[in-house]
Amino acid sequence: MKVTLSALDTSESSFTPLVVIELAQDVKEETKEWLKNRIIAKKKDGDNNDDFLTMAECQFIIKHELENLRAKDEKMIPGYPQAKLYPGKSLLRRLLTSGIVIQVFPLHDSEALKKLEDTWYTRFALKYQPIDSIRGYFGETIALYFGFLEYFTFALIPMAVIGLPYYLFVWEDYDKYVIFASFNLIWSTVILEVWKRGCANMTYRWGTLLMKRKFEEPRPGFHGVLGINSITGKEEPLYPSYKRQLRIYLVSLPFVCLCLYFSLYVMMIYFDMEVWALGLHENSGSEWTSVLLYVPSIIYAIVIEIMNRLYRYAAEFLTSWENHRLESAYQNHLILKVLVFNFLNCFASLFYIAFVLKDMKLLRQSLATLLITSQILNQIMESFLPYWLQRKHGVRVKRKVQALKADIDATLYEQVILEKEMGTYLGTFDDYLELFLQFGYVSLFSCVYPLAAAFAVLNNFTEVNSDALKMCRVFKRPFSEPSANIGVWQLAFETMSVISVVTNCALIGMSPQVNAVFPESKADLILIVVAVEHALLALKFILAFAIPDKPRHIQMKLARLEFESLEALKQQQMKLVTENLKEEPKESGKEKAT
Repeated sequence: MKVTLSALDTSESSFTPLVVIELAQDVKEETKEWLKNRIIAKKKDGDNNDDFLTMAECQFIIKHELENLRAKDEKMIPGYPQAKLYPGKSLLRRLLTSGIVIQVFPLHDSEALKKLEDTWYTRFALKYQPIDSIRGYFGETIALYFGFLEYFTFALIPMAVIGLPYYLFVWEDYDKYVIFASFNLIWSTVILEVWKRGCANMTYRWGTLLMKRKFEEPRPGFHGVLGINSITGKEEPLYPSYKRQLRIYLVSLPFVCLCLYFSLYVMMIYFDMEVWALGLHENSGSEWTSVLLYVPSIIYAIVIEIMNRLYRYAAEFLTSWENHRLESAYQNHLILKVLVFNFLNCFASLFYIAFVLKDMKLLRQSLATLLITSQILNQIMESFLPYWLQRKHGVRVKRKVQALKADIDATLYEQVILEKEMGTYLGTFDDYLELFLQFGYVSLFSCVYPLAAAFAVLNNFTEVNSDALKMCRVFKRPFSEPSANIGVWQLAFETMSVISVVTNCALIGMSPQVNAVFPESKADLILIVVAVEHALLALKFILAFAIPDKPRHIQMKLARLEFESLEALKQQQMKLVTENLKEEPKESGKEKAT
């Protein structure tokens, strides 16, 4: 069987394929020719910028151009009358949904990838990650995730160091968790403010700190009637905002509320299981029934993970159906939907145990079980299982290539075949969500279970290497995306930090040590706890205001850059005025001669 790849049939020895477009096997020739013409029609003549742009940046540009191919006067895809088109419809999206194009993905650079792996994860050691190299290969968005993962892991170490002796010496003494909760309040505020400064340093070095999203291109999934944007003057799809709002408030919001109700219903089933297990243990008192006490929490933790994943698919479908124009708006609505559900699904039982049942022993048990079980499941599902499946697939591909006798570059062919069967990396959403929930477990209730931070540190040290492994060897190379910060996740973590202030103040007010100070007047205790909570929130916002988001030297450089830009603009204006003044006498002389 003769195998040919158009990307390989080139006479240029220096040709380096950047992006692969996989078509269905039976695609008609006229469709191929039409698609090729539409792609190369946007190509502009220019200089060779191989030294100016990285491979990741070139791949991003290609992706941007492909996603912005939109139908104009075509009614259908040539050769496929059933694949209807209308003005403004994304051609790539229609080709993908029609099954004509199977997938589009960027190729790995084998040499650059090997160098990155050698400095990243192949040698297990406690060291800083090569964030700049990660950015050069994968882009700013992924580099910022790994930078935040590294920073958050080191930020957890003080909590783990304090929590370990606390666990060993005052484990059953709940009076002492007042001190730990107080430290928790300061820690959760300071680390987020310091991160913003470090993030500004990185993105300034990469040149994306001042990146503007105001004039962002419409996302590929956005559809509407083709028209002229009144601000930019560009031709693009237009969709009335009131229709989007109706979809959000009449469909999406009721669906989210229904899912939240279902989550609470499942939580009450979990508490029924806890009562059953406790009753069984009290009646028999054997070692087996003492182990059985942990079974409801383990089952509930697994159910939580399943519900979170199922809800994620539904949230993606709803957010796409809402038809947001910008990718940033799409991501913000998706993250909001998912965070609200995940927060309630993961933490509602802990709040119920802490503030309704007021059972600190059960709270400690549930927190430990939920945290450890979720970490184990995430490591298996996100890293070990995909890596094992990829290893098996790689062996099959090598056997197939070795048996294939075709007059092509077998090395490149093997790379294309191997990578096209890899899983697709769906972005940093799930990775940030995992860290967000972990931050919640540590900041909200770790005073009751001080080992939460220690388990989080151990998990994150392995997470750095497992995430690096899956980026390099398990998933296809993702398209790079420029970013100025971690986006809406910064707000999500800060919101969790505010909730942690309220939660820890309430736990302090419930402690026997504090209650002993107000043996009779509970109203005074509540008022004092509320006053302290408000004071701490005020202190938190003062700290956030007092710690600048950008270091002083970055502010100075940005101010100097703005000054130089204004000076350059003034000089350009003066030059134009001077040229106009020189031309005026010539024109007046011509008028006199006439």
